[in-house]
Amino acid sequence: MSKQEYDYIIVGAGSAGCVLANRLSEDPDVRVLVLEAGPKDRSIYIHMPAALSYPLADDKFNWFYQSEPEPHMDGRSIYCPRGRVLGGSSSINGMAYVRGHARDYDRWGQAGLRGWSYAHCLPYFRRAQNHELGPDEYRGGEGPLHVSAGKMANPLFQAWIEAGRQAGYPVTEDMNGYQQEGVGRMDMTTHRGQRWSAAKAYLYPAMERPNVTVQSGVLTLRVIFEGRRAVGVEVARGSNSEILHCSREVIISAGAINSPQLLQLSGVGPADRLREVGIEVFHDLPGVGENLQDHLEVYVQHAASQPVSIYPATQPWNKPWIGLQWLLFKQGPGATSHFEAGGFIRSRAGIEHPNLQYHFLPIAVNYDGSNPVKGHGFQAHVGPMRPTSRGFVRIRSNDPRKAPAILFNYMGTENDRQEMREAIRLTREIFSQKAFDSYRGPELAPGPQVQSDAEIDAFIRQKAESAYHPCSSCRMGPESDSMAVVDEAARVHGLERLRVVDASIMPDIVSGNLNAPTIMLAEKLADTIRGRQPLPPSDAPVWIHPQWEKQQR
Repeated sequence: MSKQEYDYIIVGAGSAGCVLANRLSEDPDVRVLVLEAGPKDRSIYIHMPAALSYPLADDKFNWFYQSEPEPHMDGRSIYCPRGRVLGGSSSINGMAYVRGHARDYDRWGQAGLRGWSYAHCLPYFRRAQNHELGPDEYRGGEGPLHVSAGKMANPLFQAWIEAGRQAGYPVTEDMNGYQQEGVGRMDMTTHRGQRWSAAKAYLYPAMERPNVTVQSGVLTLRVIFEGRRAVGVEVARGSNSEILHCSREVIISAGAINSPQLLQLSGVGPADRLREVGIEVFHDLPGVGENLQDHLEVYVQHAASQPVSIYPATQPWNKPWIGLQWLLFKQGPGATSHFEAGGFIRSRAGIEHPNLQYHFLPIAVNYDGSNPVKGHGFQAHVGPMRPTSRGFVRIRSNDPRKAPAILFNYMGTENDRQEMREAIRLTREIFSQKAFDSYRGPELAPGPQVQSDAEIDAFIRQKAESAYHPCSSCRMGPESDSMAVVDEAARVHGLERLRVVDASIMPDIVSGNLNAPTIMLAEKLADTIRGRQPLPPSDAPVWIHPQWEKQQR
C-alpha cells in the first residue's frame, strides 16, 4: 500500500467520524479512509426506535464498558455503553436530539476558545439539521440529520406538560430554540419511523463517493509518527496487523473513552502513567484521559391508576404485532423511542440557566427494558446538567484489546449531591400537581419512605445510573492550559497532523444530551480542517429568566 493512498485516516465511525467522512470527501481530490472496530449496523434492533434497549444489553454493537468501583456510589461499577458499530453511539442511543444551552457554548468561548461561542455554533447546528417542522432562526431544514418532533399521542405526555405548568414552570415550544427553560415536547433523531443515526445521515451518502473507503471490524492499535508528525496508524484485522499511511492527517474520532485510550497506547499522555504500563513515552501530555465528565440520572417512578401507559407494548404476546407493524409500515409503538416530552428547570434561584434535565416516559421501565412493576406506570428521568465531579480514563496495560480503567467520581462533590436531592424533590412536586390526579398511583421510586437528605443520598448511591454522556477526556483549550489536549482547531498540542474530533474534546459538559453537540462540533471542525471560511455567526436571541437571580421559577 503506497503512502499516498489516503489523505485522511479517521479512526472511529461514530457521530463525529461519520460527519467528517462526509464533509471532507466533498472535495473529490481528497481520499478518506474510515476505520471502525465494530461491525456494520445491520440489525432491526438498531433501526427500530423502540428496540433501543437491545443493543445496550450485550457487546455485539457496544464496547460494554463498566466503570471502576465508584467511591461515592457505594462502590458500584456503573455501566458505560459506547457504540462499537457503524454510527457509533448514535446507533445505540435513545435518539434524543438536544443541543444544550446557549450559555454552555458562551462559556467555552470565554475560556479562551475563539469561535466556539453560541453565535458561532448555532449556524452549524442548523447546517446539520433537517427538522420536520421546517427551518427557522434556530432549526435547520436542509441538513442530512433528520429530526422529528415528538407526537405525544399518549395522554400522559400532556399530563406531564400541564403538571409542569401548574407547578409554575414555563412551557417551551422548542427546547433547542429560543427558550430551553421549561417543559415541552422533545425532538428525536428519527425519520419516517426509523432511527436516523450519523451513519444514515452522513456515512452512507459519503460511501457512494469513489474517494471514501470504510473498513469495519478493524481495531486501531496506535498512531504512527515520523518525528512529531502523525503519518498513519497500525491496525489489527483479526490476528494480523498492518500499517496504513496518510498524507495529510490522522483524525481520532473514537469517543470519550477510546480516544484517550488510543492516544495513551500511542505514547501520548501523562508520562508517569504510560511508563507504569510499559509504554514508551512519545509525548508527555498530562491532560489525556483526565477531566472525564458525565451526566448521572435517577428515575422517579409512579404506578398509574388507569391503563393508559405503553406497558402492554412490552409484553411478549404484543411484540410480534408491533414488530410486523414496524417492518411493513414503519408505524406503531415500534416507530418511536418514546422520549417525546421532557424539560429543563433551575433547581434554585441564582442559577442563570437550567441545571436539571427531564426525560418523561409514559411507562415505568428500566433502561434495559425490565419493568419494576407488573402494570401501568410513568416516570421522569432527572439529573444535574453541569456536575462538578471529575474522573479519568487510564489504560491498564499496553494491550489495545483490554478495556481502560474508567472512573467518573459520580457524586464526588457536595454541589452534585445537593442538586440531585433538589432534582428528586422538585420532580415529586411536579407529579403531585392536579394534572396527574386521575393517573397517579403509588410512588414506586424512590418510594414514600425516602424523604430526608440522608435517605435520598442513599437512594442515589444505590440506584442512580449514567445518562451515557461521557465527555471532556481530551479537553480543548489554549496551550497555556497544562491540562488541555487539543487547541481550538482540535489539533493535539505539541504534535503535527493529528487531531481529535469527538465529545472527548468538549472543554466541559453541556446542559443536555451529547449527540447533537458532537455532530455540530464535527460539522464546524470539518470547515476548519478544509480551510474553509466559517459560517457567519448568528444573532438569534436567547431567553434567560428575567428574575433568575431571585427566583427558581
